[in-house]
Amino acid sequence: MTIDPPIVLAPMAGVTDQSFRQLVKEKGCGLLVSEMISAKGLLYKNKNTFALLRFEETERPFAVQLFGRDPVEMALAAKRAATFSPDIIDVNMGCPAAKIVKNGEGAALLREPALIYEIVARMADSVNIPVTIKIRSGWDEHTVNAPEVAYLAEKAGARAITVHARTRSEFYAGTADWRVIKASVGAVGIPVIGNGDIKTAADAERMFAETGCAAVMIGRAAAGNPWIFAEAAARLRGDAPSPTPGAPEKFSLMARHLSLLIEYKGETVALKEMRRHAGDYIKGLPCAAEFRNLFSQVSARWEFDRALRTYEERLRRLRAENPAGGAAAV
Repeated sequence: MTIDPPIVLAPMAGVTDQSFRQLVKEKGCGLLVSEMISAKGLLYKNKNTFALLRFEETERPFAVQLFGRDPVEMALAAKRAATFSPDIIDVNMGCPAAKIVKNGEGAALLREPALIYEIVARMADSVNIPVTIKIRSGWDEHTVNAPEVAYLAEKAGARAITVHARTRSEFYAGTADWRVIKASVGAVGIPVIGNGDIKTAADAERMFAETGCAAVMIGRAAAGNPWIFAEAAARLRGDAPSPTPGAPEKFSLMARHLSLLIEYKGETVALKEMRRHAGDYIKGLPCAAEFRNLFSQVSARWEFDRALRTYEERLRRLRAENPAGGAAAV
């Protein structure tokens, strides 16, 4: 399988659903990943869990990401997930959330390399599509073991490994240590995908140069900014950068994003979920705090559209009053 361009969307709960993935794909993302899916939920045939497995053909190549810790359950869940015909089964071994690690799942697995080996081996034997894993640098600064884990996962049959260059104890704070990605690249012969602190297209280019990774994964920087994938792809090709999207482009994509959410989830759920997305899209624009609050109160599509028009008009007035610029972003 070829990931082209070599840029991957990170799985993010509550963000990377079908609607968002569709927008990101249109902006040039090379590989999409589902939200994190519970292996137990799949085995118990949980309705909400099955909903997370749905994807459009236009989203290919597409990876389903599972989490769990029991090797037998993970293998059975991989088989069940494979019936939905994804291109890849990925395993989350890096989630730092307390509710995940308290069950010995996610990043907690980094403390049990032998168990990681068994999980990957059983899953790789159970399906005929690639099995990959996503890990962190280690559990804490005293147990940075990503290269060791990557080596074991390769021996077990993993076809690629994503390394988020922070430990579990760091969560998302501080600065990602890309040297761990480079060390992991040197430890294995399979592709390593680098993750952590890619906030701009220039960061993506720099990660390739500094680590030798095969692809990069973008997560939080994509929230409200699907354009980052087009910008990164252009930079990797050596093309001239596209203009930074302004308020009109953001408002247009916000409206389309809500339309897709309504199509997949219905208006009531869509409007609730769009509150978070709206805040991401308008971050950095003038009057963002005021309109974040306004978007959080809408309860119907027409109210959302009216709020967008009001915001557009406010920004037009600000530009007319101060054509030289300088309006504060809040």
